[in-house]
Amino acid sequence: MSIKTLWFGFGGMLGLLALFLGWRALTNDYTYQGSLIDPPVQAADFALNDQQGRLFRLSEQRGRVVLMAFGYTNCPDVCPTTLAQFKQLKSALGADAEVVRFVFVTVDPERDTRERLAAYINSFDPTFIGLGGSREELEPVWQKYFVYQQKRETGSAAGYLVDHTSRIYAIDKDGNLRLTYPFDIEREFLLNDVRHLVRE
Repeated sequence: MSIKTLWFGFGGMLGLLALFLGWRALTNDYTYQGSLIDPPVQAADFALNDQQGRLFRLSEQRGRVVLMAFGYTNCPDVCPTTLAQFKQLKSALGADAEVVRFVFVTVDPERDTRERLAAYINSFDPTFIGLGGSREELEPVWQKYFVYQQKRETGSAAGYLVDHTSRIYAIDKDGNLRLTYPFDIEREFLLNDVRHLVRE
């Protein structure tokens, strides 16, 4: 075998190695912008009725990315900001949004009736899922996700407020809780993370 043949063979191997390493970098070296749960844990399952009265079970969402937030329809700031973020994200995702579920779980069961949840959720996007129920049904879900919620009297005609956890939870297509985010996460950061989860 000539030196020339060996050289070209070696060059070809280097080229293949570079392609492989480049592919590895694209697939494995992505840096998430959210708070990474490492190693991932199986997201705690639950079942609640949505704003249409249909049963939503988290474990039945395998094959989809789930973005979940906790809040209430009378929330003056965090909740509308989160749902507006979801709406913008869905639009930016384009076709990838087909495999993403946007879920909003109430922390105010006394006021958030099915009708009220439906009107509130539909004002952002009718495909979003609003989950409610009785306090007895919701408390186990709050506990599973370490959600704080506490009524706070304001003395105003608007009634009480609810102080609550404002994180966004990202669950991957295998049902693993992978990341959490502050409600005011930069949209591009969240968009890039969700795209990566969709394409895993």
